[in-house]
Amino acid sequence: MSLAFEPTTLGRYTLRNRVVMAPMTRNRAYGPGRGPTPLMATYYAQRAGAGLIIAESAQPSRIGQAHPNTPGLHSGEQVEAWHAVTRGVHEQEGLIFAQLMHAGRVGHPSLHEDNLTPVGPSPVKAAGTTFTPDGPQEFVTPRALDAAGIRATIEDYAAAARNAIAAGFDGVEVHAGYGFLPHQFLSTNANQRDDGWGGTVQGRIRFTVEVATAIADAIDADRLGVRISPVSGYQDILEDNHRDTYLALLDALGPIGLAYLHIAEGTDTEFTEHLRERWNGTFILNPYTPGGFTGPEALKLIETGAADLVSFASLFLANPDLPRRLQHGGPLNTPDFSLAYGGDHRGYTDYPTLSQATPDDDGQTG
Repeated sequence: MSLAFEPTTLGRYTLRNRVVMAPMTRNRAYGPGRGPTPLMATYYAQRAGAGLIIAESAQPSRIGQAHPNTPGLHSGEQVEAWHAVTRGVHEQEGLIFAQLMHAGRVGHPSLHEDNLTPVGPSPVKAAGTTFTPDGPQEFVTPRALDAAGIRATIEDYAAAARNAIAAGFDGVEVHAGYGFLPHQFLSTNANQRDDGWGGTVQGRIRFTVEVATAIADAIDADRLGVRISPVSGYQDILEDNHRDTYLALLDALGPIGLAYLHIAEGTDTEFTEHLRERWNGTFILNPYTPGGFTGPEALKLIETGAADLVSFASLFLANPDLPRRLQHGGPLNTPDFSLAYGGDHRGYTDYPTLSQATPDDDGQTG
C-alpha cells in the first residue's frame, strides 16, 4: 500500500490516510446569522473519506468577514448550525477542523449593515478590488488596531476556537496566509508599525504567535494547526526578507506543540525544503502549481518525505471520493469553476462518485 493511504497521527488523532481536503471558500452560508446550511452538511459529509477535512474559512468576529455569504464562528446561532456539519462528517468516521480567517484590511464596509470599517495593523489600503454584494469594489483604508484592539482580536480568535470545539469540530486551523490579518502583520507593506507589533521580524511575527498561543491555551495545542503562504503576494502583500521572517515564526511556534504546520507553497519552492527541515512536527503541504491545481502526482511528496500529508483543493471540489480515486487510479471529475462560489447544489453536492459514474465513461466523469 502506498504510504499516502496508510494511517498516520496528527495531534491527538489517528487519520485514515494522508490526503487532506484544503479549505475552500464556497460562499454558501445562507443559514441564520451567516451560519452553515443543511446543504453544507451534505457537502462535507460527502468528502469525509479524507484523512482530514479543513473546512472553509470562518470569521472569528463580525469585522473579520472577508466575502459575502461566508460562515462565522462567533455566535451561538452559528455554533448550533455547525453541529449538522460536524455530525455528518463524524457519522462517516471522518475528522474535520475549522479554519479561522480574519479579513483584516481586505474586508469591506458593504458586508455589514452598519458599514463597519475594516481593521488592520496599519492604515494602509491594499491595492486592488474585492467582491462585495454590490460587485467588485476597491479595498478601503483600514482602521489601525491599537494595542487594546489587538488584544481583543486575539481573544476573538480564542473565543471562536472554543466555539468550534463546542460545535463539534475536532480542531482549528489559523489562516495566517493569503493576505489576511495575520499575514498583514507578517508583511512589510501592510504592517508599518514601530511598536512591539511591527518594525522588526520579532514584532511582525508576534501577532500570529500570540493568536496561536491563545488558542492553544483555550482548546489545547494538539488540536491546533497554522497555515502560512510565504511570498504568495496575494491581496497586495509584500514580504521583504521573507526567509528570515518565516524561520523566526517557525522557531516561535515550535514550542507551542501544534498539531501541524500547513504550507500553501508560493514561488520560492526551494524555501519549502528549509521550512520542512526547520519544523519538527507534522508538515502538511499544498504544493505550488502555477496555472493548474494539485493533482495525483503530488502524492510523491509523501513518498519522498517532502511532506507528511498533502492537501488538495480543486480536485476535492469536484471529487467527493477523491482519496478512493487517487488510491485506485480512478478517473477524475473536472471542476466547474463557474459554479464554485455561491449558488445552490449545482457544482457543489452533485458531482458523482466512482460508484455513480456510468460504465461507458472514457476517462473523465462529471
